[in-house]
Amino acid sequence: MWSGQPHPDKSHPPPLEAVPVPWKSVGSCKSHRESSGGLADTSAGKEAQGEEGPAATQLDVARLRSSSMEIREKGSEFLKEELYKAQKELKLKDEECERLSKVREQLERELEELTASLFEEAHKMVREANMKQAASEKQLKEARGKIDMLQAEVTALKTLVITSTPASPNRELHPQLLSPTKAGPRKGHLRHKSTSSSLCPVVCPAAGHILTPDKEGKEVDATLFAEFQAWRESPTLDKTSPFLERVYREDVGPCLDFTMQELSALVRAAVEDNTLTIEPVASQTLPTVKVAAVEYGNTNGFRAPIDTTCALSGLARACRHRIRLGDSESHYYISPSSRARITAVCNFFTYIRYIQQGLVRQDAEPMFWEVTRLRKEMSLAKLGFFPQEA
Repeated sequence: MWSGQPHPDKSHPPPLEAVPVPWKSVGSCKSHRESSGGLADTSAGKEAQGEEGPAATQLDVARLRSSSMEIREKGSEFLKEELYKAQKELKLKDEECERLSKVREQLERELEELTASLFEEAHKMVREANMKQAASEKQLKEARGKIDMLQAEVTALKTLVITSTPASPNRELHPQLLSPTKAGPRKGHLRHKSTSSSLCPVVCPAAGHILTPDKEGKEVDATLFAEFQAWRESPTLDKTSPFLERVYREDVGPCLDFTMQELSALVRAAVEDNTLTIEPVASQTLPTVKVAAVEYGNTNGFRAPIDTTCALSGLARACRHRIRLGDSESHYYISPSSRARITAVCNFFTYIRYIQQGLVRQDAEPMFWEVTRLRKEMSLAKLGFFPQEA
């Protein structure tokens, strides 16, 4: 508005001293008019400046408001976007949690079903095992009953076989040996009187029993028979009885007296306890030293005798048998001579056990002769005599 003057600040009006006022020396009226005109101009300029200042201020405020509104809108849009992203992520996590929860519930159901099926299978197996065990026990009981029955039958047969010896045959098993008066006449044969009645009977003074010599010319020793009679009244396996003490001293002890003393004592104890086992062995199970094929019997097979060391005698012999003591897994190979000596003693103990158990139902004399025959076998075995194996 004023030429040659700087533009005043819009917010503050210029001071009064900054406005130039011309002074001229003319008339008073003229000067008064000029001064009045100058004052009017000055007031008009002031009014114009006053009107321009608030408008600029309002414009600035409006600009500030518009800029703040823009910033607020942009901020709200940014926050909305962030909130949307967070909600989306939260929704995804909720879906993942729900999926995992369903998987967990499914696994728990499967685990419960598997546990139930396992328990059911276990109970089923236990029931089947109990049923099988009951059936097995029943079969075992029946088998034991059959075994006991068979053992009784075998024992009875053994008793009949044992009580029938060449020296004293069992006439019930051999009817042809019955006397002519009991057997009756046979067609085509003449009956002759027996001359055995002419033999003089022998009386045992200790037992009061009449002993008759048999047809082979044997005669009972009175002392031995008296000891046997005393033992037979109360049979026992106690070595202190005179009968068994004599048998141990004269027969059992020498028969089982081998070179290997320690093993001999074990064999003797096993024989007394009835826990010794003798079994044949195959040729391939032995350490081979010399093999020679020997045909035996009327069969088409061959047996190969194996030369090895006898565990009892310590000599190199053809060992075709081995012994086992009790429940031990150890085996000892023995020669035929050692086997014959052990077998003879075992036969003696088997027979006196039958007598002790009451399985031999005979008179004293046949039983005594059977004991004497078994003692004879022990004597022959200890002297080296034994039946040759085919």
